Amino acid sequence: MIKRTIEVPPEHVFPPDEWRVIETQWTDHFNTRAESALALSNGYLGVRGCPDEGVPVTSPGTFINGFHETWPIVHAEDAYGLARTGQTMVNVPDATAIQLYVDDEPLYLPTARTREYRRVLDMRDGVLTRELTWSTPSGKHVTVRSTRLVSFEHRHVLAVSYEVTTDLPAPIAISSRIVNRANGPTPGHVDPSHHLGRHIDPRLDRHVDPRLGTRIGRRVLEPLLVDETDGRVVLGYRTVSSGMTLALAVDHELEVPSPHHVTVSADPDRSEFVLTVDAEPNVPIRMIKYAAYQTSRSATVDDLAARCRHTLDRIRTNGFAALVDAQRANLDRFWDRADVTVEDTVRHPVRMQQAVRWNLFHLAQATWRAEGAGIPAKGLTGDAYDGHYFWDTETWVLPFLAYTQPRIARNLLRFRHSMLPSARARARELKVRGALFPWRTIRGDEASAYYQAGTAQFHLNADIAYAIRRYLDVRDDDGFIAETGAEMLVETARSWIDLGFYGEDDQFHIHGVTGPDEYTAVVDDNAYTNLMARLNLHYAATTMRRLEAERPEDHRRLVDELRVDPAEIEEWTRAAERMYVPHDPKRDITPQDATFLSHERWDLDATPVEEFPLLLHHHPLTIYRRQVLKQADVVMAMFLLGNEFTPEQKRRNFEYYDPITTGDSSLSASIQSVVASEIGDERAACRYLDLAVLVDIADVAGNASNGVHIASAAGAWMGLVFGFGGVRDFDGQLAIDPRLPARFRSLGFSLRFHDRQLRLRITHEHERYELTEGEPLDVVIRGRRHQLVLGAPLEVAPR
Repeated sequence: MIKRTIEVPPEHVFPPDEWRVIETQWTDHFNTRAESALALSNGYLGVRGCPDEGVPVTSPGTFINGFHETWPIVHAEDAYGLARTGQTMVNVPDATAIQLYVDDEPLYLPTARTREYRRVLDMRDGVLTRELTWSTPSGKHVTVRSTRLVSFEHRHVLAVSYEVTTDLPAPIAISSRIVNRANGPTPGHVDPSHHLGRHIDPRLDRHVDPRLGTRIGRRVLEPLLVDETDGRVVLGYRTVSSGMTLALAVDHELEVPSPHHVTVSADPDRSEFVLTVDAEPNVPIRMIKYAAYQTSRSATVDDLAARCRHTLDRIRTNGFAALVDAQRANLDRFWDRADVTVEDTVRHPVRMQQAVRWNLFHLAQATWRAEGAGIPAKGLTGDAYDGHYFWDTETWVLPFLAYTQPRIARNLLRFRHSMLPSARARARELKVRGALFPWRTIRGDEASAYYQAGTAQFHLNADIAYAIRRYLDVRDDDGFIAETGAEMLVETARSWIDLGFYGEDDQFHIHGVTGPDEYTAVVDDNAYTNLMARLNLHYAATTMRRLEAERPEDHRRLVDELRVDPAEIEEWTRAAERMYVPHDPKRDITPQDATFLSHERWDLDATPVEEFPLLLHHHPLTIYRRQVLKQADVVMAMFLLGNEFTPEQKRRNFEYYDPITTGDSSLSASIQSVVASEIGDERAACRYLDLAVLVDIADVAGNASNGVHIASAAGAWMGLVFGFGGVRDFDGQLAIDPRLPARFRSLGFSLRFHDRQLRLRITHEHERYELTEGEPLDVVIRGRRHQLVLGAPLEVAPR
C-alpha cells in the first residue's frame, strides 16, 4: 500500500538508452534532479552533476567520504546518555566550475540560445560529457565540448576536459575556478524552513543551509595554506571543530594554437585560472583541468599538499586519455560481475534496462574506492542525512557486494570493525556489556539526536552479525572471521544478554527497542529485533565453537583477548533458544511487537496523497499509537531469516502488513518485492520492483534532488536477483528457485560464490546456468542438486 506517483522524465528531454543517461536540454524543472542523477563519484570523492559553468546551481556539492565537521547537539530537555556531538559531511571546495566568455558575454544556460544541447552520463565509460552549440548575442556559433570524470583508478583525482570552437574570430576567456562554499557568503544566515515545524525534513542535512551549502552560524574550514606556483594552485584547510585536514591541488594543461594569456589567482574561498585568447575560426581551444584531493584525521596540511602535488605530477605525465582508458577498464570489471539484463514487456524495455543499470552504476560509484570508510546513505551524490552511515550498508549494500565484489564487502566489514572502540564506549555509557554500534555516524560515535528512532534501534548490532554471516556464506573467508569477524560477533552477542531478560514465562524478552519500522518506536519484543538477536547469539556461539574445533590457535587467541569462557557461550545459546517471538493465534500471524495489534489501524486509503510521507504531516505520537508502518518490518525479517517462517506464514504476514505499510522509507519497496515474489504475489512483486528501480530516476518520493538512495539502488538488484531470480544462500549452500514474472521475457545476471563465477539467463522457456571460473560447484536449482562444471552449461526447463 504505497501511494506514489512514478514520473518518468519525458523522452524528448531524457531519451531511453540502455547504457547512457542523456539530457537533451537544460530545464529548470529537472535541473536539481539532474544534479543527482548525473553525479560522479568513486566512493572517496564525489561531485554533483552541476553544469560546467557552475551556474545555475541549486545544490552544488563536492564531497569526500568521511570528511566531516562536528557540532554540539543541543537538546531542548537534556537526559543522560543522549548523543552529544553531531557530525556533518562537509561540502568541500569545488574544482569543477569553468565559466566561458565570448565577446565578454558569459555562457548562461537559462538564457543562452542553444541550437544543440546534449549531456550524457555514459555508464560503461564512467564519464559525463556535454556538447552544445551556443548562438551568441553577436551572431557567432560556439561549440562547447566537455568531459568530466572522477577516477576509479586514482581515488583522489577528478579531471575535466573543456574544448571551445567558434565559427568566426572571437575574443574568448575561459575562467577555471575553485569555489569554497563551506564557509558561505553570509555567516549567521539561518534558513527559516529549519524552524517551521511541518517543513522540517529529518532526512535532509538539518545543520547545513541547503541553498548555500554552509554550516549555519560559523565558519567550517580554516584556511592554512594558499600557494600558487607556476600556475598550480594548492590549498589547505582544517575543520574548525573536528580538526580534520584537507588539501587540494589544481593544475591545467592547455592546447591553444593561438597566442594566449594566462592569469592565476589563489584565494581560500575563490581561486581562478583565466585563459584569454583570440580564437580563430574552427580551431579548437582545449583546457584540461586536473584536481587532487587528500584528507586526514592526523596528517598535517603540508603533508597532504605534498601528496596532492605528487598525484598531479603523475596524472599530468600520463595525460587525460589515460584516465579515460583506466575508467573504462575499471567499469569493465564491475559490469562483468554486476550487470543485470532485463527484457520488460510492460514498461518501455529500454527504459527499464536503463534504470536498472543506472542503479547499479551508482552502486559502483558509491563503493569502488571507499577503502577505510563506510557508505553514506546518499553516497557522495548529496549531503542529505549529513553523509551518515546507517544499517543500509549491512542489510542492502553488502549482499550486493558479497555476490559481485566480495573484496569491497570485506573492506566495509573491516571498517565497521574499526568502530569497535567507540561502540564499546557507547555500551558502557548505556550500562551494557559488549558493544553498541551507532545508529547513524561518520566517525564512529552516535550522532542520532532522536534516540527513539536512533539509539533504540539496537537491531543494528544483529544486522552487522547477519552481514558477517552473509559475507562468509558467499565468500567462504575463514581468515576474516579470525581477524575481525569473531570479535564483532562476540561483542554484539554480549550486548543482547544485558538488553534482554528472562520473564516469568522463562522466555528471553527484549524491551524498549525500535525495529526497522520507525513509525512504531520504543516497544517491547519487536519481532524483527528478537529474531535477529537470536541469529546473532546463535551465530556467535557456533562460530566460537567452530573455531575451537577447526582453528584452535585462533580460538585461544580470541578467548584470551576477549575473555570469553564456555559458560558465556552457553549463556548465548540458552538466550537464543528461549528467545520470545510474538505470535497471534487468532490471526495466525507474527505481531510486529507485543502490543502492535492492539492499536487502532490507520486508514491509508482515506489519507490524502499529499500527506505522505506521514512524518512530515503528523506528530510522532499520532503515528506511534496506530497500526501503520514506515517500512517493512516483519516482512524484512521474513526475507533475511526465511527459514524461520513457513510459506503459509509468509503469505499471511505479508497480506496483513502490506495494506498498512506506507513505503515512506525508500528501503521498503525492494524487500516487499522480494517477499511478494516468494509467496507468489506477482502483481505486488512487480509493483514494488518498479518503485525500487525508479525511486530516484523517476523521483517517486519527490526528493531525488537531494541525492541518490544508495540502499534502494542495491534493493533494485535484490528485487531482481533474490526476488525474480530466486537466489538464496545459507551455511555455504547456494540455492536458486527462479520466479520470472509474466511481464519479463528474460532475466540475466552473474554471481560470485566461493570464488567461482556463475552466469544465469532465465526465460519462460528455458534456464541456463553456467560456471565460467573456478572449481565445480554444487547448486540446488528448483529443489534439485546439480553440479556445475567449467565448459558444461546446465539447461533446466522451468516448472
